[in-house]
Amino acid sequence: MNEPMIPQEQCPIQVEDDRTGMSVETLKRAFADNLFYLQGKYESVATADDFYMALAYTLRDRLLNRWLKTLKTYLENDVKTVYYLSAEFLMGRHLGNSLINLNLYDRIRQAVSESGLDLEEILEREPDPGLGNGGLGRLAACFLDSLATLEVPAVGYGIRYEFGIFHQMIQDGWQAEIPDKWLRLGNPWEIPRPDQSVEVKLGGHTESYRDAKGRTRMRWIPAKTVMGIPYDTPVPGYNTITVNPLRLWKAESSDDFDFGEFNAGNYDGAVSEKMRSETISKVLYPNDNTPQGKQLRLEQQFFFVACSLQDIIRTHLTRHKGLENLPERAAIQLNDTHPAVAIAEMMRLLVDEHGLDWNSAWRITQKTFAYTNHTLLPEALERWSVSLFEAVLPRHLEIIYEINFRFLEDVKQWYPNDTGLINRLSLIEEGDEKKVRMANLACVGSHAINGVAALHSELLKQDTLKDFYKLWPEKFYNKTNGVTPRRWILLSNPKLSELFTEKVGDGWLKDLDKLRQLEPLVNDAQFRARWRAIKQHNKNEMAEYIRTHNGLEINPESLFDIQVKRIHEYKRQHLNVLNIITLYNRIKQNPGLNIQPRTFIFGGKAAPGYWMAKLVIKLINSVAEVVNKDPDVRGRIKVVFLANFNASLGQRIYPAADLSEQISTAGKEASGTGNMKFAMNGAMTIGTLDGANIEIREEAGAENFFLFGLTAQEVKDLKKQGYKPWEYYEQNAELKQTIDRIGSGFFSHGDRNLFKPLVDSLMYNDPYMLFADYQSYVDCQDKVDAAYADKESWTKMSILNSIRMSKFSSDRTISEYCKEIWKVDPVTIESEEYNQASAGLNIPQKV
Repeated sequence: MNEPMIPQEQCPIQVEDDRTGMSVETLKRAFADNLFYLQGKYESVATADDFYMALAYTLRDRLLNRWLKTLKTYLENDVKTVYYLSAEFLMGRHLGNSLINLNLYDRIRQAVSESGLDLEEILEREPDPGLGNGGLGRLAACFLDSLATLEVPAVGYGIRYEFGIFHQMIQDGWQAEIPDKWLRLGNPWEIPRPDQSVEVKLGGHTESYRDAKGRTRMRWIPAKTVMGIPYDTPVPGYNTITVNPLRLWKAESSDDFDFGEFNAGNYDGAVSEKMRSETISKVLYPNDNTPQGKQLRLEQQFFFVACSLQDIIRTHLTRHKGLENLPERAAIQLNDTHPAVAIAEMMRLLVDEHGLDWNSAWRITQKTFAYTNHTLLPEALERWSVSLFEAVLPRHLEIIYEINFRFLEDVKQWYPNDTGLINRLSLIEEGDEKKVRMANLACVGSHAINGVAALHSELLKQDTLKDFYKLWPEKFYNKTNGVTPRRWILLSNPKLSELFTEKVGDGWLKDLDKLRQLEPLVNDAQFRARWRAIKQHNKNEMAEYIRTHNGLEINPESLFDIQVKRIHEYKRQHLNVLNIITLYNRIKQNPGLNIQPRTFIFGGKAAPGYWMAKLVIKLINSVAEVVNKDPDVRGRIKVVFLANFNASLGQRIYPAADLSEQISTAGKEASGTGNMKFAMNGAMTIGTLDGANIEIREEAGAENFFLFGLTAQEVKDLKKQGYKPWEYYEQNAELKQTIDRIGSGFFSHGDRNLFKPLVDSLMYNDPYMLFADYQSYVDCQDKVDAAYADKESWTKMSILNSIRMSKFSSDRTISEYCKEIWKVDPVTIESEEYNQASAGLNIPQKV
């Protein structure tokens, strides 16, 4: 420490008019005050976590000025607002992002340094809230950043999970799950709003009654009620005063304590209802392999939807006498099928609670909601058993039946002789167990339906939602996903950001297309050398991280071949492994084989109940154990699995990558966003024509993309013909040798049974066609090896990949949503304080 932050003999009472000023001296004093008054610590006894909390509060205080000014402007102007409903929000760490967006990085670093501390060490103390499973939640976070940056009035709604996605550890090569205690030390970014809590009903039954006008109405008599407590987190825009809220709901019991039970000696029973209620917001995506898990998931989805819609209606009624004009003031976006029950809940609120007639309520509902589909996998298009739905949401089941009846009556008029069409469109799936089709409900109840990449949107029209497209082609849109360049370039890759700003100015952070001005520099040898130096710096830092966390020395000059994403069979991490084993086999047969040194890096989590995905993780680590120790390999290839992949780790990984693995079976990946982050940071892509890969290839240029594999149509045709994976096995010597090595127990200490389920699945089923794409993939990897040998040519490709990615900024995506689906305009927040504080571009020197 250079000097004590806080006098040891007295409290840090200082007087200044501007307690949230932006000068270095004011920031230092605020930091010291927050440590003393909020953490209750002198600097001599404060922990690293105390320093983080004090600095976080210092930033939050400065966000509050802007936030309250933003809300005041919205209220005074009665603006139309976007309400984004998502079961996941993977926001990443807030502190670094807030420093960037508030243009305070340099001043805070100076203030912290003059207080004798290291800003980078403080940044590392922040937990990364795991309030999502992967791309869905990360996309939602990027959208909130872009909404605020583009000055669009918006609120994100979700669940304040006490425990997010599990913390992943690797034990003996297997995934082990431990609770994600992100709230262990508190959350300095959120503000609880108990005064705005709402009541949510669950279970029970319904009954009819006549209202004062003699109309027959329905009343829901719940078995229990739960309170939803909102917690608001400010989301600042970049280089603007706008701060929008992320409102997350926590479940609490409406009756915390039963004195009768307590006085009778039943101490557990006295708090049992509180515990049951709070379970709803306890854990992200409880395992739904049990009936109890299924019920809890449905309760979670309804809980946050019910809270959010009540909140939206309450906000609307503070400014308007009725709800007839709700669509003119609210655009509600359903982020995938998880919040689709909102359609039925909105109808219940409008008809049962606010007394609207059915037709008026349905008009309002359809005009207010829009639906984003994120998947082509049938199992991800949620379906709930009618019996479960009736037990949890009896009134909503009645409403869904009524929606379905009216909808199908229309379909019968339009297509009177097509019973097959009627069965497919129905909101209720018939069979041994009747089920509610949530995607169908979302399609019927929304005015817009969009996919998230050009191919995905076309496949929705042609296949997954083709019957709805037949009815309403005007409802369908494509909105290719995007990511925010603020977090995924500026914060993640500061040296590259510095180079961009030096060459084209700082406007690229709000207009990524400006980076195309760098194309002439591709032929500048000095510029390429600097580009390589930046990439090498990032790789050196990644190598150090691997050494520290995995205990493995890797060659930082080797080709960093990286696949980080959720572990799933359709994402085909095991195809990547087959190539590694093939390469290993070649080295064993020819120990002098001349190849470019390569480090294969994996990361990602398998769902707790997804056994095959967990087995893939075990296979990766088992192959690593053998390959990394074999003296014949002599460092030419290394295999690494990085535990607990999350947004913060992604900020290290994407800038260090040379090759981005995007190898899903064509027609299975909706879009992908990791592919965009890799490319923006100068990684080449090896991939199929799937999801947004197609558009990335179009933008970067086909010559700057490593393409392999069947197309979506070829996959479909091959399955129709009768795909026989064992024939590929018999006819391909290298594939046979690779599979036989796995099956023989070579990578499992002689245990032939360990990987047998995986081998059998590939040999006799292979639903994701690894064998069909194997040879094309291996040949393409040979092309990667040859290309990497020519460093100058590789650098040119790297530069072009990075500077041609403007299409994949989430700013572009959000602009399209605003113009075409939401019909929402930006609202500029005026403030003198902003003009004084926003001078200059702050680029972090290290992450």
